[in-house]
Amino acid sequence: MITAKSVKELREMTGAGMMDCKKALTETNGDIEKAVEFLREKGLAAAAKKAGRVAAEGLVKTYITEDNKKAGIVEVNCETDFVAANEQFVAFADSLAKMVVDTTATTVEEFLNEKYNEEQTVQEALTALIATLGENMTVRRFKKVEVANGAVQTYIHGGGRIGVVVELGCETESQVVVDLAKELCMQVAAANPLFLNEEGVDKEAVEKEREIYRVQALNEGKPEKIVDKMVEGRIKKYYKEVCLVDQAWVKDGDKSIAKLVEEKSKEVGSPITVNSFVRFERGEGIEKVVEDFAAEVAKQMGK
Repeated sequence: MITAKSVKELREMTGAGMMDCKKALTETNGDIEKAVEFLREKGLAAAAKKAGRVAAEGLVKTYITEDNKKAGIVEVNCETDFVAANEQFVAFADSLAKMVVDTTATTVEEFLNEKYNEEQTVQEALTALIATLGENMTVRRFKKVEVANGAVQTYIHGGGRIGVVVELGCETESQVVVDLAKELCMQVAAANPLFLNEEGVDKEAVEKEREIYRVQALNEGKPEKIVDKMVEGRIKKYYKEVCLVDQAWVKDGDKSIAKLVEEKSKEVGSPITVNSFVRFERGEGIEKVVEDFAAEVAKQMGK
C-alpha cells in the first residue's frame, strides 16, 4: 500500500516531485530502495544532487493583463546563461510570470505549492525541469501588482537581466497614463531608485547619511555655523539620487520625475500619482562562486 508517509520519505531522499514519487512507488510495489532506483533511471532523482549548487543566472520575467490593471514579475534562477536561454527554461519562467497575476500566495513557499498544471505543483514542475536540463534552479521571488483606477506597466531590459513594474493611480482612463507608466519603468531600470519618495526613505538611513555628511564637512574644515546648511543640501542631493519622484528624468536632466508627472496630469485633466514600483535585477545579492576550471580539472585527475 502506498502511503503519504512513504511518498514524503521518497521525496526527501530524492528531491523528485510528489507525483513522480507516487508513480515510482506504485511501479515498485512500495519498495523505497527500488523506487529510488526507478527515479534515478528516469533522471528524476538527480535534482536533489544539484540543489546545493549556486544558481545566480536566469531570467526576470513579467506579464501584464490587456487592461493594464494587473501585472506579475518573477525571478527564476539557474546556474548558467546557457540554460537561461533554453526554450524550456524561458517558457517555464514566462508561465510563472503569468501565474503571479492570479496567485493568492504571499511567499515563495506558498507559490511553489500552487498548482502548475493538472498533475504538478510549481515545485514539482521545477524539479522535473532541473532533472531535464541538469542544473540547479530556484524560483527566487515574485510580486503581484494591481490597480483599480490607473494603470500598471512592465519593462524588461537586457533580455531578462532587469525587470520592472510601475503602478500609477488616476481617476481618468487615458493612454497618456499607460505611456507614462511605461516611461517610468524605463526610468526605474536605468536609474535604479531605492525608494518611491522621501516619505518612504528609511529614517535611520537618512540620519546615518546626515552624520556622515556632517563629519565630512567638519573634516573639510568648514565653519560649524554653515555645516548644518551644507548637510541639508547634501541630504536633498541624496533624495534626488535614491527617490524615484525626485530623480532627474533620464531623457531630460533638467526635469524631475515629479515635474514630468505633474505635466502629464495636466494633459489628462486629472491627478496622476506614482503608487509603487518593483525592480528585480537577476542574481542581485547572490554570492556567485567563481570556478577555476584548470584547478577543477586537476582535482578530477587527482593531481
